[in-house]
Amino acid sequence: MRGSDIEIGVGEYYHLYSRGVLKQKIFLDRCDYIRFLFLILHFQSPVNLFNLSRPTTSFVKSQTFNIADDTVQQIIKQRTVGLNVFCLMPNHFHLIVQEVETSGIAKFMQRTLTAYAKYFNTKYKRTGHLFESAYQIVPITDNDQLLYVSAYVHKNPVEITGDYQNYQWSSFQDYTVENRWDKLLDQEIINEQFTDNENEYATWVKNTTAKELNDNLEDLAGLLAC
Repeated sequence: MRGSDIEIGVGEYYHLYSRGVLKQKIFLDRCDYIRFLFLILHFQSPVNLFNLSRPTTSFVKSQTFNIADDTVQQIIKQRTVGLNVFCLMPNHFHLIVQEVETSGIAKFMQRTLTAYAKYFNTKYKRTGHLFESAYQIVPITDNDQLLYVSAYVHKNPVEITGDYQNYQWSSFQDYTVENRWDKLLDQEIINEQFTDNENEYATWVKNTTAKELNDNLEDLAGLLAC
């Protein structure tokens, strides 16, 4: 479903995804992934950030965005959406987010996709739409679906690398090794369900049928072809 086609409820979780127009790649090099990752982490609130190239350059050099702690805390305090799960693939992306304030998701996606498209078009001297139509959104209606979709999203890299466990542009390692983003990635809804958070969740994802069976995700048909 398109973002404008459903009523979004505060406190509810949603699976968001989109791909490049005509299935074209939206990430052409490492800096592109870093830029989009920065946006989804730091645009969760209306806090204004300037000179976005600086944190991207910092990440290339030191694996950290080097954003001041007080700014990060301000983002967390004022967030209108919560980012729970993500995976960035060459021509598409998946997110699981929570609506924290009314219209939070709509504003988050508009701001993120507009900023990234402007960056991409400027960098590669292109014009026109980068993403195929509006982003898609699927309500997550119960806990089983939440866990299933989290596994589905985290297993996406199997399609291109054969290995999802060490894929840098996914939040899987943030759940199973160490959270690289602290509270900018809200893990509570998933972590609270596993006694031994890292090992138990990793085992659950490994054993789930997500990516083998798509019966709960028919609306993704054709989306993932590279």
